[in-house]
Amino acid sequence: MLTQGPRGTKDILPGEVDAWLYVEKKIRELCERFGFQEIRTPIFEHTELFQRGIGDTTDVVEKEMYTFTDRGDRSITLRPENTAAAVRSYLQNKLYADNSLTKLFYIGSMFRYDRPQKGRYREFHQFGVEALGEQSPAVDAEIIILAVRFLQSLGLKDLELSINSVGDPKCRPVYREKLQEFFKDKLDGLCDVCRSRYDRNPMRILDCKSGECQRLSVGAPEITDCLCDECNEHFEKVKEYLTAAGISFTCDPRLVRGLDYYTKTAFEIKYSPLGAQSAVAGGGRYDGLIEEIGGNPTPAVGFAVGLERVMLALEQQKLFNAEPHKADAFIVALGEKAQSVGFKLLVELRDAGLKAAMDYAGRSMKAQMKQANKAMAHYAVILGDDEIAKNVAVLRDMESSAQTEVPMEEIIKKLTDEVKG
Repeated sequence: MLTQGPRGTKDILPGEVDAWLYVEKKIRELCERFGFQEIRTPIFEHTELFQRGIGDTTDVVEKEMYTFTDRGDRSITLRPENTAAAVRSYLQNKLYADNSLTKLFYIGSMFRYDRPQKGRYREFHQFGVEALGEQSPAVDAEIIILAVRFLQSLGLKDLELSINSVGDPKCRPVYREKLQEFFKDKLDGLCDVCRSRYDRNPMRILDCKSGECQRLSVGAPEITDCLCDECNEHFEKVKEYLTAAGISFTCDPRLVRGLDYYTKTAFEIKYSPLGAQSAVAGGGRYDGLIEEIGGNPTPAVGFAVGLERVMLALEQQKLFNAEPHKADAFIVALGEKAQSVGFKLLVELRDAGLKAAMDYAGRSMKAQMKQANKAMAHYAVILGDDEIAKNVAVLRDMESSAQTEVPMEEIIKKLTDEVKG
């Protein structure tokens, strides 16, 4: 077990990290254009934050949270998502004081005890945004457009955007009654979890992954038939803004999302080439969450993107080709005195902004030149007893094999000029 990571986790190895840095750079560039600022919250929070924020009838709270009691006898949970944590920080740090609209984004690890499969891990990474303090449907459209533009910026083209309205506390009770009436004579066929949801939150039945529950829910009432005037008008405006922006979408009345805090707008983006794990982004409006965890009533909307699935899509579609890591210079030092002089030069080259490496084991010249090739070095700087005596270094172009003697006091400038042009 000491040499095996926990089930559901994955090392991101050198080389693979390049793709992550590329994606994170895209995130930060795009969020800056849209006016979102980065926030970093703790990896764990008080358990009650997620129970109240996400909802105790959700799969996340009922089945998937990593919860433990710490030494102070407090119930602590590794964050299964970051919206509740961002809202807690928004309230604790009074981020609402400076602007009516606060726009945040985050990149980080989340934790859910789920069955590991391709593109799904127990420790996984999300990029998400939260826009807090504004109820305009234009903000809903803006964050949906941001999610779409992010995925498009990576070269993903076969994107499928689905949207819905899940109503609000005024109109949802009507829908709840219709759902309960629909499932009343189907209770015996539902899974144990959905039978418990029948009284607590029947909308969650529509989100169940059980094949039998999905079959029994065919023909269930649609929430869009139960929306109040306010929710219906809000939804129509969101669609109007998306259409004006040239964003294609499909209305899916069965889309409810997996977390209880959603109100009004809900959306999901799928990348069909991924097959069963095609959902790469999702979110919506959550106007009641901030009040639920102790703040004043505050409208808010956001989304999260599963980065593992994004990486899987980039890999499958060959949309990212990492540039190889090349050294500018490799110091070939032959002999003990050359090792000392070479090490000093190594430090000076790096201080001058060059990517430099050397052999530390005192191997033969042939072995060190082999290392220089492996490092894909542009130049080899060769130092031996003769060069030390003459206070020079042999500079060898690794591609052309041309080499020349350069005075030691000029070697840094010479390499800097050659490499940086």
